[in-house]
Amino acid sequence: MRQVAWYLKCRAITLKSWIDDTEIEEEGVADLLMDEHNVAQVARPGTSLARPMTGSAAGGQSPVVRPMTGSGRALTGFVRPGTSAARPGTGSSKPGTALAAALKAARPGTGSSSCRPLTTSGRFVRLGTASLAAAGPGGPFIAAERLDLRKYAARPHLARVLCDYILYVDHNMQKVLELAGHATAEAGFADWWWKERLGKAYYQLGLLRDAEKQLASAAKHQDMLVLTHQLARISTRLDQPLAALALFSEAAARHPGDTGLLLGQARLQEGLGNRQAALQLHHQVLALDASNVEAVACLAADHFYTDQPELALRYYRRLLQMGVVSAETWTNLGLCCFYAGQYDFTFSCFDRALAMAEDAALPDIWYNIGQVAIGIGDLSWAHQCFRLAAALDPAHAEALNNLGVLQLKLRQPQQAASCFRAGMKAADHVFELHYNAALLAHRQGDLQEAVTQVTGALALYPEHTDSLELKKLLKAQLNAGVQRQLRQVDPFATFMDEGPPSVAGAPATANGPAVNTNGVQQQPAVPHKCQCLEAPSPRSSSQLLTPLRHSRLHSRSNSSRQLSWHSNNRLP
Repeated sequence: MRQVAWYLKCRAITLKSWIDDTEIEEEGVADLLMDEHNVAQVARPGTSLARPMTGSAAGGQSPVVRPMTGSGRALTGFVRPGTSAARPGTGSSKPGTALAAALKAARPGTGSSSCRPLTTSGRFVRLGTASLAAAGPGGPFIAAERLDLRKYAARPHLARVLCDYILYVDHNMQKVLELAGHATAEAGFADWWWKERLGKAYYQLGLLRDAEKQLASAAKHQDMLVLTHQLARISTRLDQPLAALALFSEAAARHPGDTGLLLGQARLQEGLGNRQAALQLHHQVLALDASNVEAVACLAADHFYTDQPELALRYYRRLLQMGVVSAETWTNLGLCCFYAGQYDFTFSCFDRALAMAEDAALPDIWYNIGQVAIGIGDLSWAHQCFRLAAALDPAHAEALNNLGVLQLKLRQPQQAASCFRAGMKAADHVFELHYNAALLAHRQGDLQEAVTQVTGALALYPEHTDSLELKKLLKAQLNAGVQRQLRQVDPFATFMDEGPPSVAGAPATANGPAVNTNGVQQQPAVPHKCQCLEAPSPRSSSQLLTPLRHSRLHSRSNSSRQLSWHSNNRLP
């Protein structure tokens, strides 16, 4: 009877702290500092999550069509575990950016700017604290350090309950390895369950290769979907998305109709920038499960960013019918209504979004309202909305960028330059900030600063046409200035490569924009659309749908009265 009571109590405490950890993928600050796994630094596009495919020719999407998040991924419409923090080597062309972002907060691992715990198991430890406190003043229910684990390993039923308790409540991975090792030996190394627990413990300790060996050995004894997900997670952690895709494809052939396998493939395809393949997989998921929130949200975001707001509106209404009622959903509905021409519903949706919003969602909502204000031509109201967004979130790079563009419209270049600098300091993934700063420096005659900033813009988005044209113009002007200086020193000097510059234009002055040979003024680049709703994963109810971010102003100094918008919209 005592063993039965012990079994029931241990099982109850374990289930109270148990979570589905197959989708939790967070790398802590300690993991970044002590990571010894070498990955390719210059991988081919489409083979690494750090270098997804971009551009329509490669099958991907450019940041102009769909904006990028701070973690280096295109907005997909759904917030997933591990996507709130940048992975090493993603989100920026500068090395070490992920670690710098993780340490940016006053208390590393706790600030909103890092969104990253100190260790990989930080989330598990926080979840287990409540259970330990509930055990009473006498201490925890089981003191694993005092147990003879060899004796428990000889009792399979008690050993499994004890292993889960140590794993999910006590979080003592060394003891899990010790108990699982003894139990595996007792079972003749043929029990897949113990090998799976060994792989899970090795993964928590950061020993990815050892975890991969144990999980692969377990998969040979028993074909389980959880083993496929864990092996794919290890391949993703090692930046081997193609290997993870192969695992999912093989498992999908053995288990047709499983939506989890299809969603795993769709997430990897989105991370690699293969949009069409991801869309096909999401359609297959909806054919099997018409109420899958992730597939509905991702398809809605894709329709919005491909200029089909009417279709996106249908998907978001479907989310409301399914009970996904949040500030982000109403924000996305408002943006879809605005772009679909249903102006009478636009502001009522934003009113509901503001009424339901938490503090973390307010900056994006005001940012999107500012974009709507620009769409109706009320620049004064847009200026107020962007100021509110920047006040609520000083690191909101898109709002700072748009504020800088509006300051240029008010002929206040110093304030505009300050906004651009603040935006670049807050986030280094917004290429419009660099382009706008380069264009402003060009207008003020600071060609060296303009070259530096336009180089930064091209590093983030190499195919940006306006940045390429501005770089050619700056190169021509710098070459012309060098030649003039040499002629002043030696009037008879000749140049073998002298000839008409590739892009001719009058030097920029502080009083007016640069003009090319066709008389067309260089204009600031402004993002165009909204941010698509990113719905929370059903397994992590604490995550919210990310609100749409209407468009990012891609500031181009424009002589006309209208702002030029580049579609850098984000649906929540």
